[in-house]
Amino acid sequence: MTRTLHPFLALASLLVVALSAPFAFALDEADRLWLVGEQASADGLNALARRTLERFVADYPSDKRQPSALLLLGRARLSMGDAEQALDAFRRFKAVAPPAQRLEGRFWEGEALYRARRFAEARTAYDDVMRQDAASPLAPDAAYGRALCDLELRRPEAAVKGLRDFLATWPDNSQAGSATFYLAQTLVDLKRYSDALPLLTGFATKYPKSRLVPDAQYLLGATRVAAGDRDAGIDDLKAFVATHPSHPLAATARQTMTGTLAKSGNKTQQQSAYTQLMQQPPTPEALYDAGLIAGRLGQPQNQDAAWRRLRKEFPNHPLAHQAALELARAAFKKKSWQDAATQARAATASGDDAVRAEGFLLAGESELKLNRFKDAAKSFETVATIKHVEAADRYRALAGLGLAREQLGELKAALTAYESVASKCPDATLRDWARDRAAAVKARLSKSPSSGERRS
Repeated sequence: MTRTLHPFLALASLLVVALSAPFAFALDEADRLWLVGEQASADGLNALARRTLERFVADYPSDKRQPSALLLLGRARLSMGDAEQALDAFRRFKAVAPPAQRLEGRFWEGEALYRARRFAEARTAYDDVMRQDAASPLAPDAAYGRALCDLELRRPEAAVKGLRDFLATWPDNSQAGSATFYLAQTLVDLKRYSDALPLLTGFATKYPKSRLVPDAQYLLGATRVAAGDRDAGIDDLKAFVATHPSHPLAATARQTMTGTLAKSGNKTQQQSAYTQLMQQPPTPEALYDAGLIAGRLGQPQNQDAAWRRLRKEFPNHPLAHQAALELARAAFKKKSWQDAATQARAATASGDDAVRAEGFLLAGESELKLNRFKDAAKSFETVATIKHVEAADRYRALAGLGLAREQLGELKAALTAYESVASKCPDATLRDWARDRAAAVKARLSKSPSSGERRS
């Protein structure tokens, strides 16, 4: 509810105060504070309005202008982002205002509660305004605010109804563009694409001055892709990125395009997308997507090149950790144990528990192949310290730990690991293997009970 202050108005306000200085003595202090506060509020000088009106309200509680001052004070506080203090002023206004103005106080309560993110209370306030006077000049803003509260309260069906009713009743309201966008966005979230598309296709034409035109253009493309109209959606997203290359959603649009082409584009489209991604200024997302597309094209060398470049140029990015894991998997399959271990170690820097866990698993399994048994044991033991690990991976790590301990001659520790896998692992094949290994270790221990553990 803020307004941009025109420089002329700001100057005029200052001139009014300056020119009236000689007459200040002819006014009592209450009149002076009121005049300055009211004028500053009208001109959008919220800090001055707040400071002056706070003095007026505190010093002259019996002044007949007290209700108006409280209302203006609340609006100044709200414009400055102080929602809780604004709420206090609006509630005091409502308590002393004439009955005809109390509905306005209730509306502004709703505005302050909304800004304070107290959405359930704000919705009740807006609903009170609508119930008491649906024909009030405040009704459009109250109806719109109520629908936004439903969105924040994760009540999408109620929000859809509220936004539809708002647009049907007040189609020319200044908030109609925003309401249309949020309605479309909510319908997309509900996967009601056929309902959302008509709202989005004509958005730029109907609301050319809306700040949400770029967002609607992106949402149109993404919705068409989600609805199965791949080519039209890709064209919309290309146009969006070309027109708004620095928009916060531009990177997401690029990912949607490349991801869609990687999954369902033809070979020519995929090859073109790969080339474009590798030639454009590098980003982690572009290089990772290029690797995915190369994999779908059956071009492992290009995939390897894209992901190694990602690792080199953006070593600390989450996608670089994911790429390192993919490279480790590929190297392990090719029996390139050293490369697999190196890439897997890089993956363990990830903040994603699943990526970290598999990184340590692959590192441990590669180190077993390289006869680096102490390193392997340490890798497998680390898996147990990671919070969110699939049960299958946890037992795979225990199996590897058993092998590492067995090779190190630490037979009792190896037996403990094997028996845990044999008794609890959900994978029957791994369970049977662990039983066999446990039996073999027990046999070794029974033959030489005094030397079951290698001496250091």
